[in-house]
Amino acid sequence: MTPWQGHAFIALIGPSRAQRSPTPSEILACIEALRQRGVTQAVTPALSAFEAEPFFQAGFTQHEALHLLARYIDTEPPKPTHRLRRGRPWDRPRVLELDSKAFEQFWQFDSFSLKEARRATPAHRFTVAVADGDVTGYAVTGRAGGRGYLQRLAVDPNLHGQGIGSSLVHDCLRWLHRKGVGMALVNTQERNTRALELYERLGFVRQREGLLVLRWDEPA
Repeated sequence: MTPWQGHAFIALIGPSRAQRSPTPSEILACIEALRQRGVTQAVTPALSAFEAEPFFQAGFTQHEALHLLARYIDTEPPKPTHRLRRGRPWDRPRVLELDSKAFEQFWQFDSFSLKEARRATPAHRFTVAVADGDVTGYAVTGRAGGRGYLQRLAVDPNLHGQGIGSSLVHDCLRWLHRKGVGMALVNTQERNTRALELYERLGFVRQREGLLVLRWDEPA
């Protein structure tokens, strides 16, 4: 359990990847503990239908449906066409400003969320695109075993259509390819057609089963 996007009264709750799925009664006990702390809303990370079932049984409802896409990395991806470099601590304010422009409020990262995304896998890559000394986009890529995860991708909305997103994705894929990773996964909101078109154009294939984000609200 962690705060959601820095909000003290909203908690992020989900199954541990290292353990079995929680039971509905365990989830309800967790919710009760959260209520004692003053939490009035809880959300889950992106879950498969199987992972979501005990949360539904515990009274959670669907907040968002996500597309899950996969791409095999069997050959070296193209080189990025934009200037990229490794993200630095001093890039964080600009990166978060960009993130707030690129995503609606529910999905926006704060400093804690950005740190959590980078710590979500054993290894990660934090890349920024730059032009004229300014950060124009960024990406966080994770690696766990033989799979890679495009954890976050954001481009300044004023610069859409200039290939910045493509360069960042190619950089992610090239890094994973160098590390011997054979498959990359990414998810995006069903209504985010721009992101979906980008990923599919770059070789990602929509999977039959998507993901769900669920939420619980304190009854009125």
